[in-house]
Amino acid sequence: MATKDKLVNFTNRDLNDLKEELLKKYPPKVARKRAKQFMVNEATDGNPPEIQANVRTIPGIITMRGCTYAGCKGVILGPTRDIVNITHGPIGCGFYSWLTRRNQTKPESNDDWNFMPYAFSTDMSEHDIVFGGEKKLKQAIREAYEIFKPKAIAIFATCPVGLIGDDIHAAAREVKQELNDKGVDINIFGFSCEGYKGVSQSAGHHIANNQIFSHVVGLDDDAKPAKYSINMLGEYNIGGDAFVIEELLNRCGIEINATFSGNSTYDQFARAHTADLNCIMCHRSINYVAEMMETKFGIPWIKVNFLGVDSTAKSMRKIAQYFGDKELIEKVEEVIAEEMPAVEMALADIKPRTEGKTAMLFVGGSRAHHYQDLFKEMGMRTLAAGYEFAHRDDYEGRRVLGDIKVDADSRNIEELEVEACPTRFKPRKTEEEKAQLEAEGFEFKGYDGIMSDMSTDSLVIDDLNQYEADELVKRFRPDVFCAGIKEKFGIQKMGIPMKQLHSYDSGGPYAGFKGAVNFYKEIDRLVNSRVWSFMKAPWEKNPELSATFVWENN
Repeated sequence: MATKDKLVNFTNRDLNDLKEELLKKYPPKVARKRAKQFMVNEATDGNPPEIQANVRTIPGIITMRGCTYAGCKGVILGPTRDIVNITHGPIGCGFYSWLTRRNQTKPESNDDWNFMPYAFSTDMSEHDIVFGGEKKLKQAIREAYEIFKPKAIAIFATCPVGLIGDDIHAAAREVKQELNDKGVDINIFGFSCEGYKGVSQSAGHHIANNQIFSHVVGLDDDAKPAKYSINMLGEYNIGGDAFVIEELLNRCGIEINATFSGNSTYDQFARAHTADLNCIMCHRSINYVAEMMETKFGIPWIKVNFLGVDSTAKSMRKIAQYFGDKELIEKVEEVIAEEMPAVEMALADIKPRTEGKTAMLFVGGSRAHHYQDLFKEMGMRTLAAGYEFAHRDDYEGRRVLGDIKVDADSRNIEELEVEACPTRFKPRKTEEEKAQLEAEGFEFKGYDGIMSDMSTDSLVIDDLNQYEADELVKRFRPDVFCAGIKEKFGIQKMGIPMKQLHSYDSGGPYAGFKGAVNFYKEIDRLVNSRVWSFMKAPWEKNPELSATFVWENN
């Protein structure tokens, strides 16, 4: 099965034995729960095993998740450049009031506001917690308008705000009415995204989707979309990914009408209902708004992936197939052909050095799934993967949606009742046209999940924690570990290169054909650098520390 230090050739039985060995470290009750989230991927005939997901992390375990507030403000609204986002809470929560990810944006002119580098917070003190902070919030909204004159102001509730009962929505309505009465055209709305409200940042995504859909989507009926107009949902422009996708599609004649929410603006959200097609990148964070736009306005949605050369080409062809224009289909093939020589040249140089290397990916959203395509192209093998905040359908596919039980935590999140708009509902395709596309193999509203694309001799783990990550690295010694900032330094101290895929740390873009070449080069440098072999933990360098470490851990 393995050498003393590293698992090399292993079977599903070996992996199940390893799983049981790791679970023995937990108390029995904890082990039983973790066993449902820690799977050997034995998907056969398109029927992956059932995994437990979207449940609260066990107290005491060092999770890699974020909170509901982080998902709402930090992920969904953070990349929108011209909305003033005010965090109502203590300044510690205000960390996410400032842009903490590498979301890039390009204002159309020097006169356009870009609020992304700013940190707006009410900085609640002990006095505000005791006596209430609504008065302070209203004053903050007035000040934000006086200084910046934005089109919209959004307010985000944090944990203490929910606990003391400040009504951020009433404050938003009051100041909005006050400014509207003075002739000011401004939109002000709030998000009840207290950090404790859901099991992870996923709840914050859902709350953000609901409020943007309720307060902004559909406000601009005067927009004139292009001939081939799409919305790109679940693309957050980390390291400039959205720029690459937009440039690629523009060369084909396809216009991105709105992005949710990389390089986005308030006006894009307001006109999103005028597009002909919604394309979803990150299924978990944004599928809610896609479903609601289809119900209310008649815009169908499809799953796409612009990470990986094959996936990018497949997604471009799928969009062209949807529009069904022969000229567009030919143009897409022309653009793909123009991009391929650079990709083939890069792989010819790099693949001999990366072939047979191994990777682990534990990232939020769909990145733990999508990035496996890039590793496959380099000849690398994914040993284990999982999500921080997924639901079962992200693992097993949307086919299990009817089997997912709504628990108490899920009921915390409002489910909007959406109906077809009497005046603006317009099916983009007739039922006959949709049936014809489906007969050609085209899939609407489909996502098969991560398990179907992973080999059967791999591990799938939901809500990975620090103990499990350390043990997996010790046993498998992967050539690269991909995750987020919380895991970065612990993994690197074990002598394994760590690539941050939440915000990249550095580098990028990695989307599209040019992005794939950037990723090949980045991973080549990481997995073939000798520097990692010189990494030693402090107790390995100092015998006295080593003795102390052994004693304390026994």
